[in-house]
Amino acid sequence: MILQERIREERIKWVGTRPMTFAEFLDLDGHESHVELVDGVVEERMAVQLEHEKLAHWLDRVLGLLVEDRSLGIVLGSRTAVEIHEFRGRLPDLLFVRHDRMAIVQQKAVYGAPDLTIEVISPNDRPSDVTALEIDYRSIGVPEIVFVNPRRHEVRFLRKRQNEYVEEIVTAGTIVLEALGGLRLETAWLFLEPRPGVRETVDALLAQAASAGTDSTGSH
Repeated sequence: MILQERIREERIKWVGTRPMTFAEFLDLDGHESHVELVDGVVEERMAVQLEHEKLAHWLDRVLGLLVEDRSLGIVLGSRTAVEIHEFRGRLPDLLFVRHDRMAIVQQKAVYGAPDLTIEVISPNDRPSDVTALEIDYRSIGVPEIVFVNPRRHEVRFLRKRQNEYVEEIVTAGTIVLEALGGLRLETAWLFLEPRPGVRETVDALLAQAASAGTDSTGSH
């Protein structure tokens, strides 16, 4: 049984006279806050803290450069909307789409399940919102869902295996991003500062990938 706690959560919502569609949501302007479309209602997400932004930015740069150098696809940041259904849309902190699935990445949004979503959890994130994010990403079949929690020094993976998701929680050592060809990152890079430089990290990861490819070739 999952233990539950009764808590009070405050939200700011923008409610119209009828449910807003995802297409209408994409045409919104004038909202400076980070907003998402949840069941036809525009909801403001809590402002992120500095540590959240620093980690998300570092991951964006490292993964973006790596994916570009290896021609794997595209990494996009938190201003890219993902359609969940007609009345629901999310903006992951980071997402990755393989090059052979780039048709789902369109000018205004991603229409289909990214191959990877990464969410960095801030202390002021509402627990129910994190749960709702997980449900939404599961519902569209994202193969690899990652929640990074700096406060707990924890990375939680949900990976799709046939018709169900398998959970893994990593608190130390190495994490593996299967969607990025088995890319291995040290948890210390995520949670301890100063983090290694972006370019030196990318170069090390590229060398790691080249070595793995050589080992694989030599084993046949």
